[in-house]
Amino acid sequence: MNWLLSCDIVQATLGLLITFSVLTWSVIFLKAWEQWRLNRANRHYQQSFWSSPDFDTASGVDRDGSALGRVAESGFNLLQDMRQATHLRLHLSGNIQEVLERCLRQQIQKERKALEQGLSLLASIGSTAPFVGLFGTVWGIMHALQDISRSGSASLDVVAGPIGEALIATAIGIAAAIPAVLAYNFFLRQVKLKEAELEYFATDFLHLAIKTGLGGETA
Repeated sequence: MNWLLSCDIVQATLGLLITFSVLTWSVIFLKAWEQWRLNRANRHYQQSFWSSPDFDTASGVDRDGSALGRVAESGFNLLQDMRQATHLRLHLSGNIQEVLERCLRQQIQKERKALEQGLSLLASIGSTAPFVGLFGTVWGIMHALQDISRSGSASLDVVAGPIGEALIATAIGIAAAIPAVLAYNFFLRQVKLKEAELEYFATDFLHLAIKTGLGGETA
């Protein structure tokens, strides 16, 4: 290991891989905390929303960081704009149901983008870390062979030490990539589940708005 750390390029490679690992675990903890808070907020909002006596009362339910609440808020705000509009505006033009549906879908896309933050970093680390480690190994082996050549000895004891140490870079690269790939797949799955949940809620919201005269009546 002493020989490995004496090579500047290999040192830089190991430093980069350690940075990758720190970033990966930071994103994992942040995303896990985000998912926990969002799940709790969504459950609370959904219970409060469907417990409301009528559609207008539901508009006043505390959103408290809920993605479902933000989707509903976008719909309620649009319906309010429609009721208060004294003249036609471009974003309100068209069939009322279609305008509301478009508004809800746009908010869902905003929520998806927010949920996807950090995933590109995990994907990049997962795909590049093994190659960064391999680069460090190749560079280390190259210099190890040069040192062995200069020493004039090719015995197993002389060769195995430096080359074995150089392979550590590949092992660290793989160790950094595995959590990143697993976390990326897990959180991407969570994004898809959250998006489906928002889609279902938006569909129910739209049907409820239509049933109550697009927010103009109570159920």
